[in-house]
Amino acid sequence: MAAFRIAAGAMAVALVLLLLPSWLRVAMAGEPPYSCGPPPLAAQGQQQQRFCDARLTAEQRAADLVANLTLAEKVSQLSDRAPGVPRLGGLHGLSIWGPGIRFNGTVRAVTSFPQVILTAAAFDAVLWWRVGEAVGAEARALYNIGQANGLTIWSPNVNIFRDPRWGRGQETPGEDPVTASRYAAAFVTGLQGMDGISPETTKTTTTLQASACCKHATGDSKVTLQDLEDTYNPPFKSCVVEGKATCIMCGYNSINGVPACASSDLLTKKVRQEWGMNGYVASDCDAVATIRDAHHYTSSPEDTVAVSIKAGVDVNCGNYTQVHAMAAVQKGNLTEKDIDKALVNLFAVRMRLGHFDGDPRSNAVYGHLGGADVCSTAHKSLALEAAQDGIVLLKNDASLLPLPPSAITSLAVIGPNADNLGALNGNYFGPPCETTTPLQGIKVYLDAGRVRFLAGCDSPACTVAATDEAAALASSSDHVVLFMGLSQKQEQEGLDRTSLLLPGEQQSLITAVANAAKRPVILVLLNGGPVDVTFAKNNPKIGAILWAGYPGQAGGLAVAKVLFGDHNPSGRLPVTWYPEEFTKVPMTDMRMRADPATGYPGRSYRFYQGNPVYRFGYGLSYSKFSRHMFTSFSTSNAGNLSSKISPLTGVTARRTGDGGGMSYLVKEIGIERCNQLIFSAMVEVQNHGPMDGKHSVLMYLRWPTTSGGRPARQLIGFGSQHLKVAEKGKVKMEVSPCEHFSWVAEDGEKVIDGGAHFLIVGDEELELSFGLWGLR
Repeated sequence: MAAFRIAAGAMAVALVLLLLPSWLRVAMAGEPPYSCGPPPLAAQGQQQQRFCDARLTAEQRAADLVANLTLAEKVSQLSDRAPGVPRLGGLHGLSIWGPGIRFNGTVRAVTSFPQVILTAAAFDAVLWWRVGEAVGAEARALYNIGQANGLTIWSPNVNIFRDPRWGRGQETPGEDPVTASRYAAAFVTGLQGMDGISPETTKTTTTLQASACCKHATGDSKVTLQDLEDTYNPPFKSCVVEGKATCIMCGYNSINGVPACASSDLLTKKVRQEWGMNGYVASDCDAVATIRDAHHYTSSPEDTVAVSIKAGVDVNCGNYTQVHAMAAVQKGNLTEKDIDKALVNLFAVRMRLGHFDGDPRSNAVYGHLGGADVCSTAHKSLALEAAQDGIVLLKNDASLLPLPPSAITSLAVIGPNADNLGALNGNYFGPPCETTTPLQGIKVYLDAGRVRFLAGCDSPACTVAATDEAAALASSSDHVVLFMGLSQKQEQEGLDRTSLLLPGEQQSLITAVANAAKRPVILVLLNGGPVDVTFAKNNPKIGAILWAGYPGQAGGLAVAKVLFGDHNPSGRLPVTWYPEEFTKVPMTDMRMRADPATGYPGRSYRFYQGNPVYRFGYGLSYSKFSRHMFTSFSTSNAGNLSSKISPLTGVTARRTGDGGGMSYLVKEIGIERCNQLIFSAMVEVQNHGPMDGKHSVLMYLRWPTTSGGRPARQLIGFGSQHLKVAEKGKVKMEVSPCEHFSWVAEDGEKVIDGGAHFLIVGDEELELSFGLWGLR
């Protein structure tokens, strides 16, 4: 699949799939310039193919196309590098990396959005949809002008960020399955050009803008049924059920002894049959080969290919399937019908993308997109909005921030990430439209004469630090801002950390600068995964801490706007920041729940029993906000709630066996009665000043007990509201007891406890009770 990096960070993730239309290459004599398009095939003595008939369904067209292929041609299409089939009117093959997207034409750059972990910190599903829609629009624009080879994008990464050392955690929406699920649905629908998340769009079309692929399904290694169903599977289910994703990717991992790309339970029973995916399954690059070579799950290449295709893999990134599939058929491991099934899944997505409808510029829905839609003013403004909305204020003693620009006579800017373009990008990014480093952003507010800069370290690794020079600069300046953190040399795909501390001499440098400064200093952290900055949190000489992730092309301006008060920070941490002692926990231990008997502390805010440096959902503001919660059926007495719900007749009550009382199987309640139980929870928010600002409301559920593996608390919804000083607003959330009150028992079944449940927003709790007669 051709590499398609159209935006920074995991917004840029993108491997483009499927057979390239001939118009994207130099047409050979006698070949039409478009698949199923002019010049008329009849003029060349060729008959119009049935798969070109747009009146047929995508599946019918795909089946006809596949029927026109020989077995050898079919096998050739099972890989991401496939040869062309010119006899079918220019059908061309797949391409990877270089050929996927070209920046040597009309368009030479793309909008570079923040890395996903920072975008997720905004807790704003509409924002996520808008970013996805912008990415998809730029992809379609590049395709239309002939600078991209396809429209199937291998994004988003919705794996749970379960361990803070994981180098790819920066690509994910964080540790919480509800957040990751909401992100998945929003980004996928936006990218594919579908309604359902944003009220701002009115597009209703069956034609895909682009095709999204959620990766990497789903858990890893040894996973309990409980963890699999309540933590690892939900984001992928949301991708398919809510987002209507047209692809799921299986990775290198095994799930309880079965390689993911060989698991029919996962790829066929779960993804296709239970969740109802209408699309294709892709393997990660060389993941099919690892079934035999790394997992030793199969004994021969032919058996490996057969197992993966029969399990549900439709296309293999790499040439392993392409090389061995013919022998697998000849030896009886695989049938031609097995291959046909995979190819129909692949070509049906192409049909939905309009690849076989002639000139893409004539497409009624997306044909208008072109070079002017890449790096547009709207997209560049969105990149700035996403960056500033994700920035998290972690500390602000004595309201040190925001800084008044007019009152600053000298500002020392110190740190290896202050003027480092690489600090704006995570892994996977493309050439940005424009870039603003934090130092450049500060100079938008302060003239150069008032700003003095020193990197202080040789790199973010900080193996060599100019500590004395940095301390001297700090002591001679009125204010000091340090830009520290990590880089892709410490965390990226294939590179996990072994420590949660800042690398090299960073901590020593920060402390020396803070001690030498005239007043408390400001620390800005640019990093993806969490860092243990307990020393800074507890040091009164460090008055403020900001986390800015890898903020994309506009990241430096976004940081400056927060520093100088043109933006009131509203971001919340989407992942727990653990102390360094957490590194004693083996990364290979996939359990989410704590095990006090062995000292295993658990993972994520839902189960971690240690003391975090900063908790999930933490984030400060320059304003003070108050919140008050009530429900759609509240009475004057919150403890006397009632609803007119029919009794749950026929639902079996069972004892959980853990002291939690009676519970009810969600699957027995059924969709209809579950829908009857849905109610609205409203949170009234008021901004008490002193600044206008956006406020994110996070609503949790707490059970009376944590026995049986119940979470300590679980996020069930979130929303945001921008409020002027003294203004009140309401954030409405739909609460479904079947979805939100339920928890997953040890056997993997979702159950609802009878009795008390507690909705939580901030420090406020609202008690609800669930029983055989519904809510009361």
